[in-house]
Amino acid sequence: MRTPLIAVSTDTKDFEKYIWHATPQPYLDAAVSTAGVLPMLLPSLGDKLDLDSVLETVDGVLVTGSKSNVYPELYGAVATDENGPYDHARDATTLPLIRKAIEKGIPLLAICRGIQELNVALGGTLATEIHEREGAFDHRGPQDAEQAARFAIRQTIKIAPEGCLAGIFGATEVQVNSVHRQGVDSTAQSLQVEAVAEDGTVEAVSVKNAPAFAVGVQWHPEYWAHNDDASARVFKAFGNAVRNHAAQRDKTRMAAE
Repeated sequence: MRTPLIAVSTDTKDFEKYIWHATPQPYLDAAVSTAGVLPMLLPSLGDKLDLDSVLETVDGVLVTGSKSNVYPELYGAVATDENGPYDHARDATTLPLIRKAIEKGIPLLAICRGIQELNVALGGTLATEIHEREGAFDHRGPQDAEQAARFAIRQTIKIAPEGCLAGIFGATEVQVNSVHRQGVDSTAQSLQVEAVAEDGTVEAVSVKNAPAFAVGVQWHPEYWAHNDDASARVFKAFGNAVRNHAAQRDKTRMAAE
């Protein structure tokens, strides 16, 4: 069987007088080595892209984390400099991409900023600077630490019984990392909460009645997918869904020939 292709979201970066479209390597490594799929970077070109053609070509979508935040006016809030940085080109690409992927039954995994984009794309809202809320944990990673320390597995999340993640993990609790400033506030009506942190922060969601795998996680399983069982299970479940979709699509195309 061919190795299935997945589209991977990109950030826009101003560097050396160019606008670059890029994504961090850990997502790509996890896609190849743990999920067993071939990642293709999707440029953040907004409505210049024919997303229908993109989704006819790929068998999965991976929406990555990022330092940037979803622009608040997209979910009815007021943008401030403190809540930045923002990436309007990415927003203009990922939000319609997410909606179309779900509609077409393309397997979707959304990580960190990705879960926030998933929630906004479907009508939910976000909470900013959640560490400032009374009783909330500080979910931010130490900024000056080495990457291994910044992405250290350090918190327990509680898995909703009989949900999608319960089947993936086979457990009621797992240990994950935490590297985020904001998170899901009002959950979109079409999303089901799959996991929460001990302070109640939404850590994972799935799309209700989705025709294919459609999951968002607030933590970063890509960083430890090579040697942490819980992290690997997320990418393996996504990879299995992508392969199943690819096999069904190939079968349908062969039958039509």
